[in-house]
Amino acid sequence: MSSSATASEPQGRHQSKKAAASGWIGSALEYYDFFIYATAASLIFPQIFFPKGDPAIAIIASLATYGVGYVARPIGAFVLGHLGDTHGRKSVLIWCMFLMGFSTIAVGLLPTYDQIGLWAPFLLVVCRLVQGFAVAGEISGASSMILEHAPFGRRGFFASFTLQGVQAGQILAAAVFLPLAHYMPEEAFNSWGWRIPFLLSFIVIVAGWIIRREVDETPAFTDKSVQTQRARSPIVDAFKYSWKDMVRVVLMALMNVIPVVATIFGAAYAVQPAYGVGFAKDVYLWIPVLGNILAVVVIPYVGNLSDRIGRKPPLIVGSLLSGLLAFGYLYAISIHNVTLAVIMSLLMWGVVYQGYNAVFPSFYPELFPTRTRVSAMAISQNLGTAATAMLPALFTFVAPPGAQNIWLTVGALAFGITVIAALAAASARETFRIHMSDLGQPDAVPVPAEEYHRLREQSLRGNAA
Repeated sequence: MSSSATASEPQGRHQSKKAAASGWIGSALEYYDFFIYATAASLIFPQIFFPKGDPAIAIIASLATYGVGYVARPIGAFVLGHLGDTHGRKSVLIWCMFLMGFSTIAVGLLPTYDQIGLWAPFLLVVCRLVQGFAVAGEISGASSMILEHAPFGRRGFFASFTLQGVQAGQILAAAVFLPLAHYMPEEAFNSWGWRIPFLLSFIVIVAGWIIRREVDETPAFTDKSVQTQRARSPIVDAFKYSWKDMVRVVLMALMNVIPVVATIFGAAYAVQPAYGVGFAKDVYLWIPVLGNILAVVVIPYVGNLSDRIGRKPPLIVGSLLSGLLAFGYLYAISIHNVTLAVIMSLLMWGVVYQGYNAVFPSFYPELFPTRTRVSAMAISQNLGTAATAMLPALFTFVAPPGAQNIWLTVGALAFGITVIAALAAASARETFRIHMSDLGQPDAVPVPAEEYHRLREQSLRGNAA
């Protein structure tokens, strides 16, 4: 990169690839852990952690422990966001990784209800609270770490690896859990086999620790001029100076409606006997797997595209198109067309939704200044995501079994939410051509387009060399 470019960027050692690898493996671990819990809460926990009386009550209680993880996320966002902005991105990411990893291992070691009675579900809830607390700081911390290590003109590409890690973690969770559940004898699986995926977290913790300790703190965080401006209370400063952009992020994070439609309500609509559609359950176990495999391929391309044309176009188009495809996906279920439903879900979630999913890890942190970046992103993103945890219940309420035009009702709600997210993105300032030191300033002047693309080409040639 030329001297004119580096003069406007924080000085220090940029470790773009190491930071991307660190963010990728950390996100993969955290979401592997988060999703093996979700799978186990559906498949096995009702039988082993709850009283044997009413099986329906046990299922509801088990799924409630999954929801508890979302309750803890806003709390984790406040605490871990503050830690990330006062003690550094590296510190918060190591804390997130260890908290998530060891709480997951603890689940794999828990005694059952038959062994310790009501202490079993209590300890399960405690572990789930720690998981939710830990995951709240991962995406904002990893996105900020990668963004601040990335060369000017390539921030979108490198930051997208945070979300590629998230999708890979979900694939890994399915790849480990589903074969065990399918091939192990039921008695062995219920006795000890279900613990294997939780205990395997130890391997990923070790790998993550080796990679994360090799990454330096970011030049933007250690820059002397930034240190003198560092907020004593980043959270207070974030709400005081960046509240408008925080509201935008809350609204954009409602885009989590698309995975909710694809994998939670859509699956219930397709397979629950009360809705009368009657699709086979094993078909819908594959939708998250295939969608995530496709997303892993698509994400870096969209991240790179956002460095060429800006953050807002792919995010807005991805939001609106995935909202429109929600109609097609739900309609395919309503007419009992399995093949069309799978194709529509892959298009909606695996491809088009990635216009949002691949870009927000660079766009969100770019909206905030270095001194409050992790706090502002963590709090606002987790509040928006937590709100979407209520959507399956809302969808079921407005479109219960026996209702007419379920696909139209739920599709309209989903599309309406994606329109809100797109409008929030449209109202934000474009960030891709703004230097790191000027991010978060409403009056920041972007680098002229011709100069920006020249500097970006230099970064690309530098990476190739």
